[in-house]
Amino acid sequence: MSALHAPVMVAEVAAALAPRDGDILVDATYGRGGYTRALLEAARTRIYAIDRDPEAIAHGAELAALYPGRLTLVEGRFGEMDHLLAARDVPPVDGVTLDVGVSSPQLDDAERGFSFRADGPLDMRMEKSGATAADLVNSAPEQELAETIATLGEERHARRVARAICAARREAPIQRTLELAEIIRRVVPRAKDGIDPATRTFQAIRLRVNDELGELERGLAAAERILRPGGRIAVVSFHSLEDRIVKRFLRARSGGEGVSRYAPEISGPAPSFDLEGRKAIEASPAEIARNPRARSARLRIARRTEAPAWRDAGARGT
Repeated sequence: MSALHAPVMVAEVAAALAPRDGDILVDATYGRGGYTRALLEAARTRIYAIDRDPEAIAHGAELAALYPGRLTLVEGRFGEMDHLLAARDVPPVDGVTLDVGVSSPQLDDAERGFSFRADGPLDMRMEKSGATAADLVNSAPEQELAETIATLGEERHARRVARAICAARREAPIQRTLELAEIIRRVVPRAKDGIDPATRTFQAIRLRVNDELGELERGLAAAERILRPGGRIAVVSFHSLEDRIVKRFLRARSGGEGVSRYAPEISGPAPSFDLEGRKAIEASPAEIARNPRARSARLRIARRTEAPAWRDAGARGT
């Protein structure tokens, strides 16, 4: 498997889930199956692999054939994993892993429209259905575009970018990735670290088109509902917006968010997770040298307690 397609921190994820013979595990973001393969090889596990991208599911048929009866591919959103597994009568599971964000094969295929480095249709849909990036770029009001780019892309030149997009689309619809990238590059100065000026805006549009942050919140809550007591979750994220959601969710569910030892005790739902380490795990220097994508990765791990899922316990859901 090339570095471009290699799963990040696969050994750490496998160690976190500690698979044993007979375990039922969920790879909620199958991609090209890197984590699934490692978990299948670690023990005689049964894996349910979920992906919203039909190309990923089609690609997984070859791996499923190598492990007959042990790998079930499920097309759908990981935010609905509890419903997807319930429809298949799957009992509470022993582990869930999530590798959040766009996959390398999606970026590498110019026709998917995720990359600003190769020309392709301005698409960015993981499911190949619904509104495209071009629909958003050509129809959203300028203020809405600016807010999306500022919030989801953390782009400080968001207003300038939104203004340039609206000016360009008045001349003709923006339909291609390189066309949009050049519009952005004309108004955003190149950073000293060499990051392409289009990076943050493309990230923001992709996150918006696929509702990725909302999906992550729903996915974490779904994982809470399907894990058995003692089961573990391992989440790999690649930028601060994702990691912040994971960190806050797990800290809140472990009873640790905003709690002071001097504050009066407040009754509420019992912690549904125990954190395995307060800090995120980062990739080793050796892995980063092999796979530069690992540089920004953060892995967070938690173990499910015997307490009910918070929504089941009457608390506000995520």
